[in-house]
Amino acid sequence: MENQSFIGRRKTSTARVHIKPGAGAFQVNKKEVDNYFNTEAHANQAVQPMELTETSDKYDVKVTVRGGGMTGQAGAIQMALARAIDSLEEGMHEVLKKNGMLTRDDRMVERKKYGQPKARKKSQFSKR
Repeated sequence: MENQSFIGRRKTSTARVHIKPGAGAFQVNKKEVDNYFNTEAHANQAVQPMELTETSDKYDVKVTVRGGGMTGQAGAIQMALARAIDSLEEGMHEVLKKNGMLTRDDRMVERKKYGQPKARKKSQFSKR
């Protein structure tokens, strides 16, 4: 099996995961996953599909992620990794689907409207 690439998206982030058989190395933008993310929760979210399917030590993963912030990037990596494991491992589809890792989270930031300070915030109403 050669190096395969899978894409995941969340908010405005896009992650491209390259996965190949190996010892379990996990790099995000040429850094270790724990060094790349500033919180442990984001790092855990990114590697969650591998821990859930118990494939952490089977594959080497290299991720290129761009756009958005840390939360969006962690979600994008999670989705791309789940797609990769789903195509490589037999019988993992149900486990990943049940945990909602194969579904694209389509929530985006609502745009700011003119005449208002924010997307939904309005100026204070005065009766008189």
